[in-house]
This record gives sequence, C-alpha cells and structure tokens, in this order.
Amino acid sequence: MKRPWNLIDVPVYSMVTCNEGRLNMNICTYVTPVSMQPKVYAVAVYHGTQTFFNLEKNEPFVLQLLSSEQIGLVRSLGKRSGKDYNKEQYLFKKDVLMPWKGFHVLKQSTASMLMHIKERVVAGDHDVLICQVQAHRVAPEFDVLTLNKLRSKKLIRI
Repeated sequence: MKRPWNLIDVPVYSMVTCNEGRLNMNICTYVTPVSMQPKVYAVAVYHGTQTFFNLEKNEPFVLQLLSSEQIGLVRSLGKRSGKDYNKEQYLFKKDVLMPWKGFHVLKQSTASMLMHIKERVVAGDHDVLICQVQAHRVAPEFDVLTLNKLRSKKLIRI
C-alpha cells in the first residue's frame, strides 16, 4: 500500500556539490518551489551523505532537473555514496558533463539552477535548505524525469 507521501508523481532532481575541487551528484526528489519573487526553492538533503557534508563546507550548489534521457544515471547517482565512489570520474568517463557557471552539470538536464542557501532547517533525517535561484538554464527539448518513470523501470519501490 502506498503512503500519502508516495502517491504523487514528482520531478527527479540532482544536486551538484563540490568539496576540495571534487564534484559530487545525488538524486533528490524532496524539492519544491516556494516563492515566485524572488525564485526560492525548498530542497531536502539527507543527513550523513556526501552531499550533506559538501554543503556544510561549500556553497553555492547547482540543482538540476533531470530528463528522461538520464534515467540510466539514477543508480550511480542515487544508490551509490559519493563517500566511497567517485561520481565525477564516472560522469566524465561517460562524457555526460558540460561546464556551466563554474560547475560541471549534466548535458541533457531539462534545467539547471545555481542556488544560494538562505536558511537551513533541521527536519528529521533531512535538512531543508531554503535556497534562492541565482541563475538558470533551460533545455526544453528534454522530457522531465519523474518518480513514476523510475517506478515503471523498477528503480525505486515506492
């Protein structure tokens, strides 16, 4: 039986963070826009992850809206920890990165947003980051990856 928080279909995002020059990416679905002016998002980051650690050391970060073409990256970005797996090396080897605003982002992302953290709220096993969009790019030719697409490929159980 599905729980209330698993009933809706939501976009799948990835965060790009860096620490000591090393890139990391994750999978992130607890993301929502919360303000139109200025553009503000709430982004939940799981405690104990490489992403969480990187954000304590460095900001800004990039929030990417993944495309359906990137479904093959979900296992490596979401099921493997950046603590013991070099995601940067994997992504460069696959030739899926391009430079943008001082970061390397995924070429086929539907959108990328440079984010500045305004506030951090501890919320159970996640911190909720209230972030303002500093810059963005859109690639509308790519279809948005959603949780239902991950479910249909049996990449997630919820």
